[in-house]
Amino acid sequence: MTVKVCVLGSTGSVGRQALEVIEANGDLFEVVGLSSTGRNRELFYEQVERFSPRVVATVEKCDLPDGVEVITGEDSSVRLVEELDADIFLVALSGTAGILPTYAAVKKGVRVALANKESLVSAGYFIIEASRVHGSEIIPVDSEHSAIFQCLLGQDRGSLKRIILTASGGPFLNRPLEELDQVTPEEALAHPCWDMGPKITVDSATMMNKGLEVIEARWLFDLPPEKIAVLVHPQAIVHSMVEFVDNSLIAQLACPDMRIPISFALGFPARLPNPSIPLNLAGMNLTFEEPDYRRFPLLKLAYEALKSDRVLPVILNAADEVAVEAFLAGKIGFTGIRRVVEECMDRLSGSVVRSIEDAMELHKRSLELAGEVVEKIAGDF
Repeated sequence: MTVKVCVLGSTGSVGRQALEVIEANGDLFEVVGLSSTGRNRELFYEQVERFSPRVVATVEKCDLPDGVEVITGEDSSVRLVEELDADIFLVALSGTAGILPTYAAVKKGVRVALANKESLVSAGYFIIEASRVHGSEIIPVDSEHSAIFQCLLGQDRGSLKRIILTASGGPFLNRPLEELDQVTPEEALAHPCWDMGPKITVDSATMMNKGLEVIEARWLFDLPPEKIAVLVHPQAIVHSMVEFVDNSLIAQLACPDMRIPISFALGFPARLPNPSIPLNLAGMNLTFEEPDYRRFPLLKLAYEALKSDRVLPVILNAADEVAVEAFLAGKIGFTGIRRVVEECMDRLSGSVVRSIEDAMELHKRSLELAGEVVEKIAGDF
């Protein structure tokens, strides 16, 4: 019997690679649903033709082959999840567009292969609680969280000392601090290890991406901030580590390739062959260093956000979204991203979040405030 899979965000980087893994293991999986935000309509048409899903979701109306049910509208991915009978929902939607579909998926009590950071950053409490109530299984697709998940298999959680998320350090790891004001969008988008979308690539350059992963890890592994550490590892070979009370470490290593954590999340507990390059450690020099908060102040802000883990991460995430967009558009400088995030966190810190709807409303308010802050500081750069 094949496993029925729905890929949400199928035209993005993770979505495309997920379909590669599924196609390479066609005897194991059947694609029953696809969703797209409409940014790459031609590719989406090709995917529908190739995989023949039963139901698809798009934001805008489009012409697709006969026999394919099409759900349209801003909430189309949520309605697709609610309607579709699938064994695995792989959430590869980017940004806050993934929050409500993830919430809908965990309420179905099936496996959710999660590649959307914002779901747990902005609504982690509510999504994890829903997964417990409905018995769903969340398996992370981010390479770092997948590594932690794998390292903890078969271990006594009571013997866990801490987890260690690794970070490449991005393109500015060794750039003089006084030059960071002059960083251009083109430089920020030149990641030394990974090929990713512009938002996540800039977040890697500021190390906000690692900060968001710290918040994700807090929910995925039910850990306090003091048990979640970060080490800079420029080679991006060790994807993360777990340290135990006997001071032993277990790490997961692989060449940088998202198809590895994708195939793990889809095939678990089995491991599936995939076309990634085998890792050859011979002659390889692996280095590690503590992160410098002067260089990466957004990482420190992410830890501070966990002091109010239903409120401040929402603000942090939304403000960063606006600030990165403004940086890429040339409105603010690279170091202005921190200024926008910090001011929004200060001004909205008294907010209250009692439901996922509250979190979405706070996200909206944070976006608006961040836009105002961008306009205020734009002339400083």
